[in-house]
Amino acid sequence: MAGNMLANYVQVNVMLPLDVVSVDNTFEKGDQIRAQLKKLAEAGVDGVMIDVWWGLVEGKGPKAYDWSAYKQVFQLVQEAGLKLQAIMSFHQCGGNVGDVVNIPIPQWVRDIGATDPDIFYTNRRGTRNIEYLTLGVDDQPLFHGRTAIQMYADYMTSFRENMKQFLDAGVIVDIEVGLGPAGEMRYPSYPQSQGWVFPGIGEFICYDKYLEADFKAAAAKAGHPEWELPDDAGEYNDTPENTQFFKDDGTYLTEKGKFFLSWYSNKLIKHGDKILDEANQVFLGCRVQLAIKVSGIHWWYRVPNHAAELTAGYYNLDDRDGYRTIARMLTRHHASLNFTCAEMRDSEQSSEAKSAPEELVQQVLSAGWREGLNVACENALGRYDATAYNTILRNARPKGVNRNGPPEHKLFGFTYLRVSDELLEEQNYATFQTFVKRMHANQGHDQSVDPIAPLERSKPEMSIEMILQAAEPKLEPFPFDENTDMPV
Repeated sequence: MAGNMLANYVQVNVMLPLDVVSVDNTFEKGDQIRAQLKKLAEAGVDGVMIDVWWGLVEGKGPKAYDWSAYKQVFQLVQEAGLKLQAIMSFHQCGGNVGDVVNIPIPQWVRDIGATDPDIFYTNRRGTRNIEYLTLGVDDQPLFHGRTAIQMYADYMTSFRENMKQFLDAGVIVDIEVGLGPAGEMRYPSYPQSQGWVFPGIGEFICYDKYLEADFKAAAAKAGHPEWELPDDAGEYNDTPENTQFFKDDGTYLTEKGKFFLSWYSNKLIKHGDKILDEANQVFLGCRVQLAIKVSGIHWWYRVPNHAAELTAGYYNLDDRDGYRTIARMLTRHHASLNFTCAEMRDSEQSSEAKSAPEELVQQVLSAGWREGLNVACENALGRYDATAYNTILRNARPKGVNRNGPPEHKLFGFTYLRVSDELLEEQNYATFQTFVKRMHANQGHDQSVDPIAPLERSKPEMSIEMILQAAEPKLEPFPFDENTDMPV
């Protein structure tokens, strides 16, 4: 019986603080982190997740990598008997929800931006976003002879070489490849640092000269050299009906609008595809899983235009699945999909935001499962209450446990955001311990669940047409129970 129940086990990881490694790339919090890791191990968690900041490691100059601080952290994780999920954090920390520390991308990269500001994502008014390089420079050799993708590949190669002991020992089990702001595969369409406030629809962010030239070439090739990037989609804090682009019979439904949305979202998919192809070559043969994170943009989900998702680069409509296309691209690289807002209930949202996090989670997880992926989740905001934990448990096993073997669907893993003194306080810690046990289907902590095979080479490149076949018809999501059968 216990063996069958073990098939319902969902791994639980916990994010470490954003500033484990300080802004000068040193590790000074050894005693604090050691104590936290001990408490997490005692709670039965499987592993921890950590941001490995590009801005710190390659901060001194091109290819001048310094991994020493991260090696010290990884050593502590190994000593605590925990697994490690490492995020290749090619973005800035600072300017997003929950960012308590400021770690920009490397100074020498930003210096190039001083003479060529178009290396950064740009909105229609020309405001630059320095959180992450525009995907328009993925293949432009502007960085002392390297392209953006070459910089990312070199960084991952150096990581593999320097962290060999932890990879070989099976400590590092997951490489999450950052593909945009906040490490998420999206455009920086809703930056708090530029005045965005929830539930603004955000803006299309593709007005740097590189993306603009790419769009003009694509439009000309499609026989429409006169088409320009949208100028009617409003500003960060607009509502959909206040714009020509998103209103009920708006531009998004026209031939021109559909062409733009396809181009915008396809660029993002190809960005992920190219960088994952590099990551796959770097980590080939390692017993790790590659992963990417997709952002949980749940506001304006209940209106036909899905405006906030569209500006972020997710071309998701009531009759078009904007997430299954991403999932299909991931199948080529044997990569998993990590999604957020697993703790949210519709009933907790304000009605004005037309928000539906539960339906969104259902759609994205179903898309991943239909494409045969390992799907993981995290919570979007820090929560310590039973309601949030029970929502996560429901999403982890949508139809509950199967006492005779694996459930029809379950999350591969869940990562809790994030360890803090508050989490480890008496009552919060006790509730969290119960949550971990329920995620483990009341089985003891078990390292043998879901072993990871050596990473195989990516399959041949998939045409964008093949990827887009996953968009339509948009299928109903798999059924989810209202509540978990294993509440905390």
